[in-house]
Amino acid sequence: MIKCIASDMDGTLLNSMEKISEENARAIKAAQESGAAFVIATGRSYKEVRCMLDEADLNCSVLSLNGAVAYDENGKLISSDPIDVNTVHHVRGLLDTYKLYYEIYTNKGVYTYSKEQSLAILVDILVSAMPHLDPLFIAEKAGQRFESDFMTLIDDYDKLYEVPDMQFYKFLIFSNDNSLLEKIGGMLKQLKQLAVSSSGPGNLEITNNTAQKGIALSRFVSERNIALNDTMAIGDNFNDCSMFERVGKPVAMGNASAEIKLLCGEVTLTNDENGVAHAILKAINK
Repeated sequence: MIKCIASDMDGTLLNSMEKISEENARAIKAAQESGAAFVIATGRSYKEVRCMLDEADLNCSVLSLNGAVAYDENGKLISSDPIDVNTVHHVRGLLDTYKLYYEIYTNKGVYTYSKEQSLAILVDILVSAMPHLDPLFIAEKAGQRFESDFMTLIDDYDKLYEVPDMQFYKFLIFSNDNSLLEKIGGMLKQLKQLAVSSSGPGNLEITNNTAQKGIALSRFVSERNIALNDTMAIGDNFNDCSMFERVGKPVAMGNASAEIKLLCGEVTLTNDENGVAHAILKAINK
């Protein structure tokens, strides 16, 4: 019997329009009404997730930034696993040497040093990954990251070290040079204090080694006396693997890569076909 359901957001709970469909929202509420716990596990910041949940009239716990920061259903901070400052220096030095564009996620917000570079790279990556979508729509969605208050423009990342009580949670690296990303990922994986993953084509996500979705989910269910074997995790990409490896019921989205599907025992419909709702209803109606 499934007692906890964990879902990724991008490419999973969110459709191509970056919305939580009514079908998915209804299925989540049905799961909660049946007594199952529901939790979001995402690379996004809590602020972004909260807005999307409010829009869909949903309330649940959130494991944000790949588990680096966890919040309960009331928005109370439960735990955080930042990257130490010396490691932040090291990572920045490497990324700057290879002239890679990256954003820094902190307890004070998300920072970028170049809106133009971010938009150009992100649009190029998304157009290549989702050729079925209108490039103008993709450009509009990419631009909305800066029109909202989710991103803060800063001319020098060094200034972040001067902010009192600053904690660094995640590096999000973008590049359309996949061979370079693979090289950098391999170099960063040599640092045992870091976890290296990806939420999609053209990016790398760097967090504290203890800040992984699977570790955060294990902690979440343990605190509720739920067995991992009674837990279902739904996702579509490599930053979901740490969940898939731990839970009793891993479910890959229909739009996931062949490698991700092979890792899971079950494949649901795509994110544009309400795959999360399909998986949830199948699990709770057994």
